[in-house]
Amino acid sequence: MLYLIPVTLGETPIDRVLPAYNKEIVVKIRHFIVENVRTARRFLKQIDPGFPIDDSTFFTLNKHTTREEVSEFLQPIAHGHPMGIISEAGCPAIADPGADVVAIAQQKNISVVPLVGPSSILLALMASGFNGQSFAFNGYLPIDGDQRLKTLKQLEQKIYTEHQTQLFIETPYRNNKMIDDILKACKPTIKLCIAAGITTENEWIKTKSIAEWKKNIPKIEKWPCIFAIYK
Repeated sequence: MLYLIPVTLGETPIDRVLPAYNKEIVVKIRHFIVENVRTARRFLKQIDPGFPIDDSTFFTLNKHTTREEVSEFLQPIAHGHPMGIISEAGCPAIADPGADVVAIAQQKNISVVPLVGPSSILLALMASGFNGQSFAFNGYLPIDGDQRLKTLKQLEQKIYTEHQTQLFIETPYRNNKMIDDILKACKPTIKLCIAAGITTENEWIKTKSIAEWKKNIPKIEKWPCIFAIYK
């Protein structure tokens, strides 16, 4: 079996966001596919201080990993060993390279088991007050200023034509620029939800109209954020 193992979204106590059942599963696994070996090892030690790290195998997954390498990573399952995917934050395979591993596992008829854990995308949507029946996560928007403004206007149009909540993210140090571009591109009546530091002690989630945000623009350049817009 291939287990999708969620991790915390920040420096959050594990028992606050992950069920005890996850630990029961994780402590039995010795083969992991991870984005970063160091952070994966630290997470496993948080799950169980006595976890046998030195007896475990870690396969590193990144944008350079080939399909052939991923197939090789999954070989322990063919020999009867369970495996786990650990991402850097939140749930594996959601806005995460783990999706490529899951796709190959499905093609190989390997059982894929998603474990329960925090998803910043869904938590932000839950707290936004926006349409939770129809929504789209758009990942990172273009870095180029003109192209990003164009994309924001296209997403705004989808709000009206498809009645769909639009969510996206940005690298924390560019959050303030993203906010500036949203305020510049969108109509004053459009509503913007900024969900920062979700599940951490500094969690901050606010929904206001563009006109209201312009009166008091937040500075959140260091926080992981989800942005959502709706009418």
